[in-house]
Amino acid sequence: MGENIQGGTRRVVVLGTGGTIAGRAGRAGDNIGYTAGEVGVSELLGGIDAPEGIALLAEQVAQVDSKDMSFAIWQTLAQRCAHWLAKADVAGVVITHGTDTLEETAFFLQSVLAPSKPVVLTCAMRPATALAPDGPQNVRDAIVVAATAGVRGVVAVCAGTVHSAFDVQKVHTYRVDAFDSGDGGPLAYVEEGALRVLRNWPAPHAATQVFDRVAGAVSLPRVEIVVSHAEARGAIVDALIAERKRGSADAVQGLVLAATGNGTLHHALEAAALRAQAEGIAVVRATRCMQGRILAKPDESLRDAGALTPVKARIALALELLAASASGRIEGG
Repeated sequence: MGENIQGGTRRVVVLGTGGTIAGRAGRAGDNIGYTAGEVGVSELLGGIDAPEGIALLAEQVAQVDSKDMSFAIWQTLAQRCAHWLAKADVAGVVITHGTDTLEETAFFLQSVLAPSKPVVLTCAMRPATALAPDGPQNVRDAIVVAATAGVRGVVAVCAGTVHSAFDVQKVHTYRVDAFDSGDGGPLAYVEEGALRVLRNWPAPHAATQVFDRVAGAVSLPRVEIVVSHAEARGAIVDALIAERKRGSADAVQGLVLAATGNGTLHHALEAAALRAQAEGIAVVRATRCMQGRILAKPDESLRDAGALTPVKARIALALELLAASASGRIEGG
């Protein structure tokens, strides 16, 4: 299932999924006209020296542009991470990933695995064929983090910065330092092969039941995201309600509202969301703002996602609905 790259006393397993980091362009000066997911993970590791005493093992899990990330790949990633993390000589796992949905994959894996060892997602904003690719340094930094004692949980490493899966967001379209942790700030920096920790790592929590449910699921419950904005309407939500009433096999089960400010909604969208909740669709508000969290007010009719972004709130709600389905209990609000 894997290919040994170097020898050592402990192992770091590098799982490839494609993305820009594995992209090829027709010329070295082209950083945007490339095809993602063409370079194999073993090739990405060529020329990268592991920290002393660490052996690298490569395994290709997928080869996709991360904009097309799927539950099937997430499911396989979770299973392969669990497989390798259970081995005593494996210090941690690195995942090479596209930038577009990296934050979603990171949050999914943290929610499903909550690992006591590190799972480190890394990426690149330039393809492997670029004049100055950023992927090799990001991979080397990720390996350093995965091999460092005391690191745990799912994190993302890009441009020398370590972000928690709970906080990481892509905030720029093309700069190599494209990720941010909002007002929580990064966890650490990688400086010349050493980790400088800035704040405590997130506390671990049990995720065994979540993993078992996800491993046995055919798909995640369908959760859609609808954005509130000036002149927003409820037509999209009403269409989803109508689809559900028709008994569609893939009818929406949950709805995340990307709300303005402190969880506020256009009145027309809010009215439609309340209709959806009355029809048994689970509804959650998440803020569109890049920083901060929703501060709950008493007697709110629609619950909020706290500090979760809309895309992470979608994953959290889907996993919640999966758990409710497993127990024979699906709630609408």
